[in-house]
Amino acid sequence: MDGSTPDALDALDERIADCRACPRLVAWREEAARTRRAAFADWTYWGRPVPGFGPPDAALLVVGLAPAAHGGNRTGRMFTGDRSGDVLYAALHEVGLASQPTAERIGDGLELYGVRITSPVHCAPPANRPTPLERDTCRPWLVQELTLLRPTLRAVVVLGAFGWQAALPAFAEAGWTVPRPRPPFAHGAHIRLDRADGSLELFGCFHVSQRNTFTGRLTPDMLREVLRTAATSAGLPAAPQSGGPPADGADGRHRASGDMEHKETGVTQIR
Repeated sequence: MDGSTPDALDALDERIADCRACPRLVAWREEAARTRRAAFADWTYWGRPVPGFGPPDAALLVVGLAPAAHGGNRTGRMFTGDRSGDVLYAALHEVGLASQPTAERIGDGLELYGVRITSPVHCAPPANRPTPLERDTCRPWLVQELTLLRPTLRAVVVLGAFGWQAALPAFAEAGWTVPRPRPPFAHGAHIRLDRADGSLELFGCFHVSQRNTFTGRLTPDMLREVLRTAATSAGLPAAPQSGGPPADGADGRHRASGDMEHKETGVTQIR
């Protein structure tokens, strides 16, 4: 697989959403979808692996950790329907990379501009902690996604130490040269990954978890600064302060919601 088209990325997303490789994660995501939270009792949970979200020719990639049991595992879209997503999408909108500051559900009108969001683990894990084996089992999906995005990808923001540790081997497998020893994670970390057909700027950012945002370890200003710097490195127009999205075609990039439809296939749809 080399080079990205919307059909190729859609096909990858479909395969990701049908994965049942990790028994513990399958059991947990489906149990969360069956029991639900009282606040979401009327929801039909997604209850499956959550694929990436955003256009197939993204110049900037945001890499998280894993879907939340009652966030992405409920809505079927990355960082949608939880408080971490509230923080992330508000910042993306203020920087000019998202059409609106909120992400509530598939079909809510949210579009991303030149940016795609993914994670190294696609299933919601118990206590938000995937095991090393689950992380490694899920890695080929990220490698394939990076391979498809490679023609246009110019910068990546990795949220948190887990994402950083999981992403670096995936970049290496996708053909970029990762420095040795591997650079440690830090908020504001910036390294360049090289390959024969072009380099990639990699940025570290504290995760948008409630623990980090509630304690002030990660403030909205800190998040916006990293996103703005990465967007500029990727060649995307970034608003210096609060503002709307770039005009249609302003960066020559595809605009797309990247939403998958909920499907009634086999046991993958949990009610």
